[in-house]
Amino acid sequence: MNPPRKRWTVNLTSAATTDFDGIMEWTAEQFGRQQAETYAATLVDTINSLAEWPTTIGVKACDSLSAGFFTLHTARTGRKARHIIVFRADPHRFEEGVQVVRILHDSMDMARHIESEPH
Repeated sequence: MNPPRKRWTVNLTSAATTDFDGIMEWTAEQFGRQQAETYAATLVDTINSLAEWPTTIGVKACDSLSAGFFTLHTARTGRKARHIIVFRADPHRFEEGVQVVRILHDSMDMARHIESEPH
């Protein structure tokens, strides 16, 4: 029997939390509260999947932003979604966990919205 795998801690920066809230507000205004709740579940599911990092399917390295940055598109497992989770993590430093830096629409220029401060 295999021992249980460790799960990474996933934290959101204040910018990512603001992004999430803004996405929910806009979605509710444009498509209604029910659709906002459905989309919130999609975003939360994607964010929660990062606890399986670095084996999360669909993660792409994004060193063009800064070393240690990665992305995960929310359009996974057949779901329609248009946002990208931008996070940073070091696969060799479990104790630091995964930090969600931003949640950006996939049409946005990521580099304009990411501060490249050291972690």
